[in-house]
Amino acid sequence: MKFTTLLVLVTSLFLLSGCEKENHNNVAGVAKSDQVADQQSQLRLTREQVKKDSDSVSNQPVSLQDADAANLASQAFDRKIIRNANLTVEVSSPGDSQRKIVSIAESHQGFVVTSESTQRPSEDRNKPEITINLVVRVPAAQFNSVMEEIRAVGARVVQEKVTGQDVTEEFMDLEARIKNQKALEAQFLEIMKRAGKVDDALSVQRELAEVRTEIEKLEGRRRFIENQSSLSTINVTLQPPTQIVNATGFWYSVRSAFSDGVDVAAGIVLFLIRAVIAILPIILFVVLPLALIARLGLRVVRRRRSVPAPASAVAE
Repeated sequence: MKFTTLLVLVTSLFLLSGCEKENHNNVAGVAKSDQVADQQSQLRLTREQVKKDSDSVSNQPVSLQDADAANLASQAFDRKIIRNANLTVEVSSPGDSQRKIVSIAESHQGFVVTSESTQRPSEDRNKPEITINLVVRVPAAQFNSVMEEIRAVGARVVQEKVTGQDVTEEFMDLEARIKNQKALEAQFLEIMKRAGKVDDALSVQRELAEVRTEIEKLEGRRRFIENQSSLSTINVTLQPPTQIVNATGFWYSVRSAFSDGVDVAAGIVLFLIRAVIAILPIILFVVLPLALIARLGLRVVRRRRSVPAPASAVAE
């Protein structure tokens, strides 16, 4: 009787332990499945947030109060203005003026990007007209000072054009979008740490690559705006003074007619010279050999005609 009771107790203990172990495994499996589902749902929410946040900065409507606040913030913020200028100056010596402008740019912590010189014929063929084009970049704070010094280099300013583009709003928009994208990148990194499956890790990695590409693109645009706004560009053209000619009067007409006649005569002479030079090889290599061959042929024909007939033919 005691043995039977002991056997029943031992069997009951084994059954209870097996049930507890099975319940523990079921709970662990449920917890693991809940964790995977939670990671997938968080990844899906983060993807949706990436799509929404990428368009929220540029497409989100704002009220008048928000617009006023943005204007005040932009005024307090260091404004980003891209300034460019085109300047044409008449100078007596373009070469000397070029050296002066280079020294002006360097004295204001600027530099010359390109320098191009072109020549064109003038009335005095020994002294052709020289035109020099310069592209100068100087700090934005020194823009007005450099413009004044460049104007003083020449005798007269022929053309001047100054343009300015305020890119403060775009710069602030880029700052906000970069900050937003970096926050999303941090969220994806946290999800990557908790990823339990290889597929989930690869999916998060693809999202991270897209976010990182967007960040690099935005940062490149921001660097470009900073460079263009911190350094102003000045295009300078140095040219000699334009000669003012009186195009009226009898003597001017006579000089013009005589000059036109000389030009026409020179053109005719040059045409004849070119024609002779073009025909000379044809005469030497085509006409002359044909004439020699024809002359030799005539000689042969004449000799055959002058030869007397044979004696037998005469006797008959």
